[in-house]
Amino acid sequence: MIELGKAGSAGTEKGVLPVLRDGSVVATLRASGWKEAATAVVGDREWVFAKNERELSARWAADPEGAVRLRAWQTSKGTWAVELDGTPVEVQSASWWNGTRRYLAGGRQVAESGSTGGWSPRTTLTGDPALPLDDQVFLLWVELVITRRNNAVMGAAVGAAVIGGSS
Repeated sequence: MIELGKAGSAGTEKGVLPVLRDGSVVATLRASGWKEAATAVVGDREWVFAKNERELSARWAADPEGAVRLRAWQTSKGTWAVELDGTPVEVQSASWWNGTRRYLAGGRQVAESGSTGGWSPRTTLTGDPALPLDDQVFLLWVELVITRRNNAVMGAAVGAAVIGGSS
């Protein structure tokens, strides 16, 4: 299992999220707070994660600007699809209540999202050992984006309810 650590912890710079496996840093993620973009370092490779049109995509930093190696897109409200190096991956809800998802390639589960408990839960991903770490880090970032979107929707709904109830 990999998990997003707290920004600036585990020896990372301020604003950098460590990606941890058993407490050890296996990758880093510098996610933008304002837009759906990030840079990730996995081993000696740097990735560029971005929102392009209606999809989330990933390319190596050395690739040309329009290249896409990994991608994810919302197919309908709350439903996503992913493509990892040309392999289609189906995304299913694992638990509506917990907001977790299962990732299936060819009907076989390759990963499942989750979160740590406590007051400040952090996103986790349990990936099949055959799933490359680069792909797992991308899926972890997709989970971060989905969580932020869902939190923004909930915040807007609560704000509207408060404003609507204040008259």
